[in-house]
Amino acid sequence: MTTQSALTIGRIAQSAGVAIDTIRFYEREGLLPEPRRRPSGYREYDQSAVSRLRFIRRAKDLGFTLEEIRELLALSADRHVGVEGVRERAAARLRAIDDRIAELQRVRAGLAELVDACPGHGAPEDCPILKALGETTP
Repeated sequence: MTTQSALTIGRIAQSAGVAIDTIRFYEREGLLPEPRRRPSGYREYDQSAVSRLRFIRRAKDLGFTLEEIRELLALSADRHVGVEGVRERAAARLRAIDDRIAELQRVRAGLAELVDACPGHGAPEDCPILKALGETTP
């Protein structure tokens, strides 16, 4: 790596839109390869590190866990079944998101019902919201 193409940890953090501590964490977790070190001990990265960090950040934004991101990175290098595997992981993530949305809609409907039933005044023991929160389920 030439000195002109070598990037410092601060530079790649800025380029990828992540914190320096995040980069160190990803290195410890094996999501980002350990960089070369200068004789001074400073880390030295190339542009591929920025691309990989952006990949990780976007995957996290889509709800993938670090373990799933690790799998996606491995699959992205597999020329035989990589794309199929990536699609399967993305489809599974989509199903999980749909399940979570359905659960949130159910919770929202229940909360909306309680809010509508509450007059917003009176004794706390008469409040339907407080009553529902204090109920014990068998």
